[in-house]
Amino acid sequence: MKIEGEALLLRIFIGESDRVEGKLLYRKIVEILRENDIAGATVIRGIMGYGASSRIHTASILTLSGDLPVVIEAVDKEEKIKRVIPIIEKFITKGLITLEKVNVIKYI
Repeated sequence: MKIEGEALLLRIFIGESDRVEGKLLYRKIVEILRENDIAGATVIRGIMGYGASSRIHTASILTLSGDLPVVIEAVDKEEKIKRVIPIIEKFITKGLITLEKVNVIKYI
């Protein structure tokens, strides 16, 4: 597969311990992205953050948090990303989804 030019970056912000159907939510989302032939996905674990609840989650040794922030990023053509969002939205009860136009220089 080769993608160059304009594409969409999908970012999904959730908690590390969020679950759906007994499975970690970030794993479920990556599986959905793969099943829908999205070019690629990366899960990034944050060391500190907060969301709508304003509760700070941190990896600090002094304040161990069981729910660190996780960001899932995926880039593909606009039509493919927009087609998969409604599927993913069904599983996210709390979190944030963003879209950003990006220019892909090279993906092979």
